[in-house]
Amino acid sequence: MADMKNSELIFIPSPGIGHLVSALEFAKRIIDHDSRISFTVLCIKFPFTSFSDSYIKSVLASQPRIRLIDLPEVDPPSRELLKSPEYYIYLFMESLLPHVKSTIQNILHMADSNPVVGLVLDFFCMSMVDVGNELGLPSYLFLTTNAGFFGTVLSLQKRQIDDVFSDSGPDLLIPGFSSLVPRGVLPNPLFSKDGGYLAFYKLAQKFTETKGIIVNSFSELEQYAFDDILKDEKIPPVYSVGPVIELKGQPNPNLDQAQHDKIMKWLEDQPPSSVVFLCFGSMGSLSPSQTRELAKGLKNSGVRFLWAMRSPPTKDNADRTLTEGFLESTQDKGMICGWAPQIEVLAHKSIAGFVSHCGWNSILESLWFGVPILTWPIYAEQQLNAFRMVREFGLAVELRLDYRTDGDLVLADEIERGIAQLMDKDSEVHKKVQEMKEKARKAVFSSGSSFASTGRLIEDIIRKNSC
Repeated sequence: MADMKNSELIFIPSPGIGHLVSALEFAKRIIDHDSRISFTVLCIKFPFTSFSDSYIKSVLASQPRIRLIDLPEVDPPSRELLKSPEYYIYLFMESLLPHVKSTIQNILHMADSNPVVGLVLDFFCMSMVDVGNELGLPSYLFLTTNAGFFGTVLSLQKRQIDDVFSDSGPDLLIPGFSSLVPRGVLPNPLFSKDGGYLAFYKLAQKFTETKGIIVNSFSELEQYAFDDILKDEKIPPVYSVGPVIELKGQPNPNLDQAQHDKIMKWLEDQPPSSVVFLCFGSMGSLSPSQTRELAKGLKNSGVRFLWAMRSPPTKDNADRTLTEGFLESTQDKGMICGWAPQIEVLAHKSIAGFVSHCGWNSILESLWFGVPILTWPIYAEQQLNAFRMVREFGLAVELRLDYRTDGDLVLADEIERGIAQLMDKDSEVHKKVQEMKEKARKAVFSSGSSFASTGRLIEDIIRKNSC
């Protein structure tokens, strides 16, 4: 039997700070649960991303049972392949396979290394299951997103390799969904003839080769989805371990302390439950014409707001990038910033609603703090998340479910109406979000559903290695 005092897992997250944060937080969660396990995290440097070294250093300093090893840098694929970012990432990961194998072999041969009991792989790292098989190490998939996305990608196993989705046709029956799914809310890669569909198809084929699927969600939110997916006997065990979120807030090297303090001071000056927070994620942005419609709708709503924009306007171009006189007419009601400490903002007593791109981390954070969302998905699986939050769970207000940056504009009138609904504190959505907040917190505490699922995962990993 593997000695629990010396059991090590090798974690390989996809590149990007969001994935690395989830990986490190999950590793900390496992260690808190059972301090005899340690982690080696293989860190991938991606051509277009940068990490906050201060955050990584703080995690490593506070948790000696986690170590990071940087994988060698490789030449990225041709930029022409960026027509499909997902295919680009898939090919990039494939090019790392020899380095992953040799790095793991080095770890296995280190005299002072703990016995390695498995690989934990992010979604885009699924081709590394082959490395695990070669080296006799079981692999586990760690999904930073939810059971609905898992069911959607899983459904590709029953399709053909060139059977790219079309955007017209009947709604679809997908494992994990209680209602039929309109094609308009499927993730962009499934429509991509430039490799996106192919990448997802190939990654999906590896799911059943793993020993378990770890999902950053909790059964109280997605019980139907988990039950429905597990009707398929080929699916390995599924462990719901969420919400895994970094409650101190993800660090951002571009935000100085003065700007942080200015935002928090402004929030302190607002009445309780009076502010709408608008943020579209680290990679989300709106077109100039869409930004102007949003500004118009926000101004007409009369609601207090904190708007995080990737490229905030200057006084010289504000009338052009927003609408004429927007800054002057809203200066007593609103604040625009380049980046906001999202966790601290959502936790603040002045926040009553969140206009969000519906990235999964943002959804989990909003539920944790009991702040309802107005759905404005932009990329990745966000449309699917928005559909489930509104139609399946009744936990969000619908602005759009199928918004795409190259699609129709969301007009100011729609935005004004959506914000009014979002800020109605007597609504059913507000009530349900408050109930789910309590369930999310109970899930991760001792004896909660995710706490128990994490315990089962640890036991199963150790038992499989003792056979």
